Amino acid sequence: MAVSRRQFLRGDFAARGTPLRPPWALSEDAFVDRCTRYDACADACPGGIIVRGQGGFPAVDFTRGACTFCGDCAAACREGALARGGPPWTVKAAIGAGCVALRQVVCQSCGDACEAGAIGFRPRAGAVPVPQLDPIACSGCGACQAACPVGAIAMRHTETAAVAA
Repeated sequence: MAVSRRQFLRGDFAARGTPLRPPWALSEDAFVDRCTRYDACADACPGGIIVRGQGGFPAVDFTRGACTFCGDCAAACREGALARGGPPWTVKAAIGAGCVALRQVVCQSCGDACEAGAIGFRPRAGAVPVPQLDPIACSGCGACQAACPVGAIAMRHTETAAVAA
């Protein structure tokens, strides 16, 4: 992942601090240049998952729920920081080591929440079924992250998802 000018100036050379922007966000530099931080996208989000993040810029918080990709946020953005036209983003779920099913505790909350069926549970003889993620089926909606009782699921960029400015 490329380091934006803002990350460079903050000393975040590994791009660890890049928040997840709303669907259809431009590249980080272009997004920050165009976004006026008026909260129009957050106000338009029916799921309430777009919140005011660092510097007042909108960010997605999947602990509040899932993205339905309705496009209301992009339609509300008059500055062009969100440009609908391609895929909303290239984030996918990643199941971390903190998953209780991986620690032999019965839990299938993430799979139950996944409408796309991207998370299944492989039965194992004499053991708790463990989650298996199908990255192709995963839409990156975040429903699994919102449902995880221990916060073991993170949404990660699989490639540079941004639309060119």
